[in-house]
Amino acid sequence: MTDKKPWEDMMRQMQDMAKTFPAMDAFTPKGFEAMMGLMPKDLMETFFGNKLNPDGLDAKTRLLLTLAGLTMQGAQNDLAIRQTVRHAAEAGAHRQQIIETIGQMALFAGLPAMQRAMDLAQPVLDEMAGQADKSKEGDA
Repeated sequence: MTDKKPWEDMMRQMQDMAKTFPAMDAFTPKGFEAMMGLMPKDLMETFFGNKLNPDGLDAKTRLLLTLAGLTMQGAQNDLAIRQTVRHAAEAGAHRQQIIETIGQMALFAGLPAMQRAMDLAQPVLDEMAGQADKSKEGDA
């Protein structure tokens, strides 16, 4: 029997290797999220909406359902919830529709999951409201 721990050795080697990549020491999940773009509404409607399936669900409905599902899973994936909120708004969902979608899941996923999803969505909704206010100021 050996005292070596192959899993720990492999993980250490992977970490050492990752440190050699440029800028990996400055990597943050928030930085990665900022790097991800927002898909335009027309593109979402084409791939996820009812352009190819006229009798199917539109992109806004699909994204609200996705948000409900992510909440049902316990709101464990922060990035996915924030991105889904952004994309749902881009697809035409209003702030109240996003809040109601998350709130409705309290009945099925429980209050902690609903509250966590709301805590993740709220800064995104506030950010989008701030951007909308700035664009209105520019139009005046």
